[in-house]
Amino acid sequence: MPSYSEVRKSNHFYYFIKFTLNVYSMLFSLMGLCVLCVGVYAEVERQKNRTLEGLFLAPAVVLILLGLVMFTVSVVGMVGSLRDNKTLLHMFLCVLCVLLLLQAITLAMALIFEKKTVALFQSTIREGIKHYYDDLDFKNILDYVQQKFSCCGGDEYKDWGVNQYHFCNGTGPLACGVPYTCCVRRKLGEVINTLCGYNTLNEQRETLQEVIHVRGCIHAVNLWMSDNIGITIALCCAIGLPQLLGIILSCVFWNLLVDMSESADMVDFKLKKSEFEYSELDLAGAGWCLCLPRDGGYLPVPASEPELDPIDIHLEKLKKQPPRTHAQLRELQQSRSASGLDKVDVGRRQKRDH
Repeated sequence: MPSYSEVRKSNHFYYFIKFTLNVYSMLFSLMGLCVLCVGVYAEVERQKNRTLEGLFLAPAVVLILLGLVMFTVSVVGMVGSLRDNKTLLHMFLCVLCVLLLLQAITLAMALIFEKKTVALFQSTIREGIKHYYDDLDFKNILDYVQQKFSCCGGDEYKDWGVNQYHFCNGTGPLACGVPYTCCVRRKLGEVINTLCGYNTLNEQRETLQEVIHVRGCIHAVNLWMSDNIGITIALCCAIGLPQLLGIILSCVFWNLLVDMSESADMVDFKLKKSEFEYSELDLAGAGWCLCLPRDGGYLPVPASEPELDPIDIHLEKLKKQPPRTHAQLRELQQSRSASGLDKVDVGRRQKRDH
């Protein structure tokens, strides 16, 4: 079985890593584009209703930022892998490493400073509750969480007292109450009275156990994650492993291109290290990107020069000399006669003629 060093020198390994990374980047760029489009659509709808004052509290803005980052980073990786561009690949690799590192640091800080993290979530949810009826996106998300995890509010059900429609000094039908999504459902599919949470904020927790859910959603979600640790780990892996795969692929391919550039194994790199032009090359098999490697290379091999006779070499030198006058030729003839070179030249000519 061939070793890894031998496999990575083959063209098949190059093609496999190249197109795997290209498909990986293309899929994530399409996903990022879809998320971006959904976020833009949601933001347009949000602006029509003039919803949350806090910009980064809006789910639509979160989707836009997430989609923009995914699409931009993935396009850089896709173009870099397709064109064998070491600079773009290095940029793609560094950005993925930074993003994965930031996520790991954020998770570690959230676990270490759990109380401050909970307090941050509480203040964020309370701010969202203030504008509960102004932002349909946030309203739908919070309603789903309250029904799914059987909870009410952020820290507890009394968080609903910050909403202008629910605080106890109001005069409307929702005053001093909670939304119907906080109510306890006794039967599956039961039609719930939308005013089932009426006048519950003045009551104590013990008297509301059969009416509404008194536990806050932050504690309910934490409890669910603790009880379903396998699903929690799977969700973390589903987020982190694809990024780790992209880091490994881009790192391997970048190192492969570095080795190729040092050994002049590719068309682009060979042209940089030589004075040949594209018109002088037989580029069959280089692909439309003119970057695919080929055994034996693409540069033309110069033909070996034939061995020349010393006399022919001397004649070539004489041709390159400037023309001489009659006086100079007469002096040269006299010097050759005195040295006996004329006889030698005549003998060589006769021998070559025979």
